[in-house]
Order: sequence, then C-alpha cells, then structure tokens
Amino acid sequence: MNGPVLVTGGAGFIGCNIADRLARDGHDVIILDALARAGVDTNLDWLKQRHGSKIQAIIADVRDEETVARAVRDAGAVFHMAAQVAVTTSLVDPIDDFQVNIRGTLTLLEAVRRRSANVPVIFASTNKVYGDLADIQLEEDDDRWMPADPDVRAHGISEERPLDFHTPYGCSKGAADQYVLDYARSYGLPTAVIRMSCIYGPRQMGTEDQGWVAHFLIRALEGRPITIYGDGKQVRDVCHVDDAVDTYLAALAAIDRVKGRVFNLGGGPDNAISLRQLLRHIETLTGRPPETRFEGWRAGDQRYFVADARLARSTLGLGAPRPWQQGIAELAEWLAEARGLEVHAGHMEAAE
Repeated sequence: MNGPVLVTGGAGFIGCNIADRLARDGHDVIILDALARAGVDTNLDWLKQRHGSKIQAIIADVRDEETVARAVRDAGAVFHMAAQVAVTTSLVDPIDDFQVNIRGTLTLLEAVRRRSANVPVIFASTNKVYGDLADIQLEEDDDRWMPADPDVRAHGISEERPLDFHTPYGCSKGAADQYVLDYARSYGLPTAVIRMSCIYGPRQMGTEDQGWVAHFLIRALEGRPITIYGDGKQVRDVCHVDDAVDTYLAALAAIDRVKGRVFNLGGGPDNAISLRQLLRHIETLTGRPPETRFEGWRAGDQRYFVADARLARSTLGLGAPRPWQQGIAELAEWLAEARGLEVHAGHMEAAE
C-alpha cells in the first residue's frame, strides 16, 4: 500500500480505534472528521498525543467535495466511517441524514474514482439494512426474545438476508451500502462493505441514541436512571471494538479477494445478550441494580438481531470474538477510570 490511510470519521469511536491500530502498525493516517459528535475531539487529541506526526487531521465535513478530494489525493486506502449514526436523529432531520450518509459517501467514492488509482475503500454499514426482521418468528426465553427457527437461533442473520430499509437512517445507510458495492461493479473500484451489529469498547461516547452498551454503563456509574425502550428483552450480539478493527484491517489486507463483497460483523450467538441481561451484569460490576425506566418501542427497533459472522471469520481468517462478559467488564473499568472511579471485583467507588 502506497501512501497514508484515510479514515473518514476517524475521531469517532470505531474510527479512532482503527486509526490507533494503523498508526501502531507504522502507517501514516489522515483523519477527516467534522467533530460534530460531542466528545470526539478528545479522541483526536488522544491520537495526536499517542502518535504525533503520524496523525494528520483535516477538520471538515465529508460532504465538502474539495476537501474530500484533497484528503483522498495521496491516500493508499480509505476506511469510510463518517456518518450520521442515530435512527432517532434521522427521524427528526431526514434531509441532513440523507446528505451526510448518501451524498457524503458518493462524494468520497467519486473522489476516489477520479484519481484513476486502485485505492481500496472499506465502508462501515449497519445491520439496520435488514429492516425490523418482523417476519422472523420469536419466542420468549426467560428475559430475552429468541428465534423459533433453530438455524437462525444457532447462527444468526446471514448476508443472504434480503435488504429491507426501515427509517430514514436505514434508507440512507442502505443506499450508501449499495453505492459502495456498485462502484466495484460499475467502475472496478476495490470496495468492500462491513455490516455491523453492536460494537462496544474504549473511546465510545455512548448516548441514548447510539452506543447503548457504553450508555448503560455510563448512566449506572453516574447513578442516573436508564430508559429502556420496549420490554428490555430485545437481543443484540455485542462485539468488542478490537475484534471489529481486526475485521476491517483483514478486509483491507484481502481486498483483492473480497472486493465487491459484503460481510456481517458481530459477536455472534455466543455474545448475544438482551438489554435485561446487560443490566444484571452491570449490577454485578457496580454492586447495585441500575435504576431503570420503561418507554414504548422506538421506530424500526429490532426485537432480535444476531449477526451470522461465519463468512467474515472464514474468509478473512479471524479468530473467535472476545467473550462479552470480559469485554464489558473491561469497558466498565475504562469508563470508571475516565470518570475518576475505581472498579473492584463487584463494585465501583470514588477514587481517592
């Protein structure tokens, strides 16, 4: 690979972890980020402190054609992580959601295409492209919903699942997903798409709208109530960010073999947990049950999503993902340290 690696949205949660790994591996990294999300400026500062001149930051919007073209000009590869990331925000402002997720992606793809160079683009997509999965028959299994179909229960949702865009966010990310794949078909660009389930880990600025694992932990650490939308039995497969970074970098390394292809990324059935299970685990970590409140279901919310990530693991040579209990305990420690708390096997207390 010739030239630095461009990470759009590189100050965001997953983007900054990719940038950190790249810089540790000796690559120069260009970060293009509008710093629109609260707190991500601290991620950029962290990267600069760790890696100095290996990190070049361009503070700009991914819709800025001139700046994107400048960022792409010398790049040897691109990880496109920049996005409007919340379903709720897309419902409030669907035009901005469209502009960032579709126009921004198309702006980037065109900048790469016009270079007439074989520059790989790896795109961060989402499990929301599969819709609400309402046709999958579910059964209540104690405190979580599980598929009645034994194959889905054993393996999760594969890439063969038909696309079904729900909510403006699902439409914008789904359209961008398809543009990225089509630029491999129509123009021969070496692109690949990673459809992510719930990623968690250090540097995550969890909010009610995005990053729910970190959000639950933050609220519990601060002694504030957690709002559950729906019945709390909805299931997600959580995936540690280190495993996600492994997947992205493996896709880049294998781009000649996997260009034009899509892979699901998630923790799989072994890391599938309900919101209620996470709340119980948080209680074991903090020594007290989190205060919870319940509200109605939100638009487009899936009662069950577990990624069948076997294709990515076999094709890209990936190992088993980190067990969720271990990863969430590590995230709790990181969040506690960032907030001046200490974690002691079973409870957290103010640091002296």
